[in-house]
Amino acid sequence: MARVEGVNIPTEKVIGISLTYVHGIGRTTAKKILERAGVTWGTRTNALTEDEINRIRDEIKSSGIRVEGELRRETQINIKRLSDLGCYRGLRHRKGLPVRGQRTRTNARTRKGPRKTIAGKKLAPTKK
Repeated sequence: MARVEGVNIPTEKVIGISLTYVHGIGRTTAKKILERAGVTWGTRTNALTEDEINRIRDEIKSSGIRVEGELRRETQINIKRLSDLGCYRGLRHRKGLPVRGQRTRTNARTRKGPRKTIAGKKLAPTKK
């Protein structure tokens, strides 16, 4: 099993897709990394040599891409900064509501969580 930036990447998948399991690396970034490292996109992860894996690791480190812990830490610091400022986006983060202007009357279940029923609220009568 290959480890890149502390993440076990899947062995049976194509290396281009396997790299996307690292937080901060998408398909476009994976393609650039593989081109610079001299590895073809379609190679299976378990078919890579130790030298190729090391070249991929070195390329990620040398390219200056923030991945995994460093990226997560930076994101948390940015959210904390907004929250401490008390700006609109910070307040939305604090309340657990959508930050980028989405509607909340319906939808927004990802941010708000499962529905909470309100006791005593009556529904409109249905006509038969």
